[in-house]
Amino acid sequence: MVVKPCAEVKGEVTVSGSKNSALPLLASALLVEELILENFPLLLDTLYALKILKILGKDIELNPTLKRVRIYGEIKRIKVPYELSSRFRGSILFLGGLLGAGGKAVISHPGGCAIGARPIDQHLKFLSHLGANLTLKGGYINASLPKEVKNSNFVFDVVTVTGTENALLTLAGLEGEFTLENVALEPEVFDLLDFLRKLGIKILTHGRTLKISVPPKGGLKRRLTHRVIPDRIEAGTFLVLGSLLGNPLKVSGLNTDHLGVLLEKLEEAGVTLKILTPTEVEVFRSLPPKGLFIETAPYPGFPTDMQAQFMAMLSVARGSSVIVEKIFENRFQHALELVRMGANIKIKGNTAVIEGVKKLVGAPVKATDLRASASLVIAGLIAEGQTEISEIYHLLRGYEDMDKKLTFLGCHAELI
Repeated sequence: MVVKPCAEVKGEVTVSGSKNSALPLLASALLVEELILENFPLLLDTLYALKILKILGKDIELNPTLKRVRIYGEIKRIKVPYELSSRFRGSILFLGGLLGAGGKAVISHPGGCAIGARPIDQHLKFLSHLGANLTLKGGYINASLPKEVKNSNFVFDVVTVTGTENALLTLAGLEGEFTLENVALEPEVFDLLDFLRKLGIKILTHGRTLKISVPPKGGLKRRLTHRVIPDRIEAGTFLVLGSLLGNPLKVSGLNTDHLGVLLEKLEEAGVTLKILTPTEVEVFRSLPPKGLFIETAPYPGFPTDMQAQFMAMLSVARGSSVIVEKIFENRFQHALELVRMGANIKIKGNTAVIEGVKKLVGAPVKATDLRASASLVIAGLIAEGQTEISEIYHLLRGYEDMDKKLTFLGCHAELI
């Protein structure tokens, strides 16, 4: 992607559907005869997921104009091929989807961004707790559920989003009462909970504990329509951009309830925000923003998926900033690329210290992961001179039509 300096972003940008919500919902399509998803984001990851569904036997009707996909038909296979599962982290959700649908699954270890260890031990520990038969053969996990579940209560050792989602998808196919403790509370998890409730499963939430009551399979709905929630990370990305270039920028189609800590941090940095409605926020540039202390944490804490974008903003902030990464141990690769553009960033362990500079300068840089790519786009738009970002396919995995949206706002960000 070639990015050129942008004097201002002015007008309105609409947030797309959430990638991290769409992926577990696509896996849940295995639980029903027909699923229609609205506000569906067209991304590399969601298209890979649709390919997996097709390989498993589902029929797909995709309407890009209406942002709508219809998934229907019977499951004919239970193996997710390595060629697809290795491309994105979300592929692991088809483990739970297949187990919930028919009690058997064959899948390889998932791929995704190289941002540190992202083990699936909690997923497998949960299945073992149920009494599942698990074997590893030829690089594939072979899983099958028992006729009778051994244990109905499970406590996650650590908070895991996909682990929570996989457990929920698996339990959807098992009749009875279950309890999950220390679950993830991300809005994307709650979107899946809403879907499962529509399906006919009773779910009560109390803090990080879920009480789940699954009726016999005959008691579950077989055809459903569900709307994907807005992508809070895309919304946060555009709000950060607006804090640097907004004159003003209106970000619409979001959900302010999902953005609490992000809005708080932007205001702490001196950014002027106007919450027009629960789905619209207007942001005005603050040049330069104030330095911040940020520590990533599971929701409702500061999302690890936003630290790269905030690092780009804090590179030109007043004074010093500190970012402590508590989720992944290798998620500062973008810092080295920002340094190539003139940023003053020092990394020690899981802590980044950023001394604000007056300006960044365009340079050839490399996108090392999905959110890093977004941070480099932001940096390129505020830098002097042209920035060329290689490995930009990372951006296409999680941001729908980013280049078109930026062009509409008056910026130059061209895929070549």
